[in-house]
Amino acid sequence: MTREINSVAVLGGGTMGAGIAGAAAQLGCEVLLLDVDMPTAEKALDRIVNGRPPALDDADKAHLIKLGTLSDDLAKIADYDWICEAIVEDLETKRELFRRLEPLRKPGSVISTNTSGIPLKDICEGMPDSLRRNIAVTHFFNPVKVMRLMELIPGADTTPDVIEAFTDFLGGRLGKGVVNAKDTVNFIGNRIGCFWMLSGLHKAREALSQGMDQETIDALMSKPVGLPPTGLFGLIDLIGLDVMYLVGKNLDVNLPSKDEGRAYTSFPPVVQRMYDAGQLGRKTGGGFYRMSKDAEGNRSREVFDLEREAWRGDHAVELSDSHRNGSSLMFDDSVEGRFAWSLMGGALFYAADLVPEISDDVVNIDRAMRWGFAWTEGPFQFLDSLGPARVIARLEQEGRELPKMLRVLKDAGAESFYRNGESEYLGLDGAWHPTPPE
Repeated sequence: MTREINSVAVLGGGTMGAGIAGAAAQLGCEVLLLDVDMPTAEKALDRIVNGRPPALDDADKAHLIKLGTLSDDLAKIADYDWICEAIVEDLETKRELFRRLEPLRKPGSVISTNTSGIPLKDICEGMPDSLRRNIAVTHFFNPVKVMRLMELIPGADTTPDVIEAFTDFLGGRLGKGVVNAKDTVNFIGNRIGCFWMLSGLHKAREALSQGMDQETIDALMSKPVGLPPTGLFGLIDLIGLDVMYLVGKNLDVNLPSKDEGRAYTSFPPVVQRMYDAGQLGRKTGGGFYRMSKDAEGNRSREVFDLEREAWRGDHAVELSDSHRNGSSLMFDDSVEGRFAWSLMGGALFYAADLVPEISDDVVNIDRAMRWGFAWTEGPFQFLDSLGPARVIARLEQEGRELPKMLRVLKDAGAESFYRNGESEYLGLDGAWHPTPPE
């Protein structure tokens, strides 16, 4: 069967649902947006049209979005090609909605859940075959309008034509960077990105005890290693400790028993005290950083010193030449270099051990981290920049077991994970394969 998506029913008008509805309407698709009641649906439409920024570039296309409620108007999904569930992240609530909608949708329609952490297999357990064959996860990154990454995850019974339909529409028409992931906890981007953040909170404690400060940690964990300027603490302030707390709890329940990430699912004591006190980040006026005003109205940034557990003024950081470049920083025998090797290197090695668990190839992992977390280079591209042979030699010198893909590379006698201008990549089988077009 050839599937084609030209209309979308979005169930749930929160941040993600509204973003998806706006993106579809901007393409000219007929959109049905259902929420718990009409006032809530109307507020969602107002955000789509008048938000900062609006989800819809052309306000004249707002007429393409029809509103309704989940209680009274669910039967209207029969007129739509794609039914996109974007309600609260609660397993039983999602399952109940899918039980209700399955008899109502038309044959040939495709279904997706926008979950960011609930396994699709749990959502589909005991559901009719007709739903299991036609459903996938479409995990957009927020905000939908801005973020390129869209992780596409089939279930065990999802038919190939469903994935083709989503790929054609989301990649071909909507212009998203579609990454093929697997039905594992946090998929690709959040699995690696949250490991980096949560492990960073723990590894930063040791660096701070050795004389580094938080401003230096963020300076190192930004441009030198190809990460955004927020660094570690700035990024967590942006996301919020409340979100990271829930991420940690979800990982604690769902990570494999021997996964390295299990060591970092709880906050270090000082960060837990921040969380308990409601010091969550930008959303509460301060987390690791905050902005303050003096009597004359001049604004300045303050840092919550994790050693003293008190606020202080921040200071500018001037990195040495050897610390401004990832290749020299990661192998530098200094507190800064050892920290970078531990944290950034740890995330690279973690990613290198997750093929084929979260993805069948290095390409999808690299794209997920570039498109979803704004890394300049994905983990395997960064390993190529560092020099895999040099990395392997150091790991062996430290007596550490090589992560899976580094072992594959060594056994294959390869010098890198990509070659010929990245037109080919090294597969898990040790052979070279054509790199799929973006």
